[in-house]
Amino acid sequence: MANEHAPTARTREKPSGDEEATADLKLGEFQTVPALTLSEARVLINAVIDNRRSLRKVDGTETLTKTQDYLEVFARFKQKENIEAVDRMLSAKPEFELFERSQLGSLCCETAEEAKTLIPSLTNKITDQDLQELLDDITKLRQFVE
Repeated sequence: MANEHAPTARTREKPSGDEEATADLKLGEFQTVPALTLSEARVLINAVIDNRRSLRKVDGTETLTKTQDYLEVFARFKQKENIEAVDRMLSAKPEFELFERSQLGSLCCETAEEAKTLIPSLTNKITDQDLQELLDDITKLRQFVE
């Protein structure tokens, strides 16, 4: 049976396919777009929801609830001070792209080898020793709560 309904969404341009997060980071139009860590996204979404609640304009959609649940589980940093400290540490590395910073702040890798495996574009930007020091400093800020 043919679809007799009008389209419900705008047509989208097909992705160019040029975006890659490999050893040579190619993000196309997103290269200079700020990227948030999961912890930063959690703070932002919770602030928006709190604001909407204060204005009594909350429409708790299923997608929003699932997003909040996801961020609650996977955001590595819960306290604003620690989130800001991680951002300062990562921002102090101008050789990192915004995407790489957000990945490091979200993944919280334990070793430089793990970080370079998951974020291959870091390979020639920082020594293993310097990266390990950065990762160790980030790990100190994590609070493990059961």
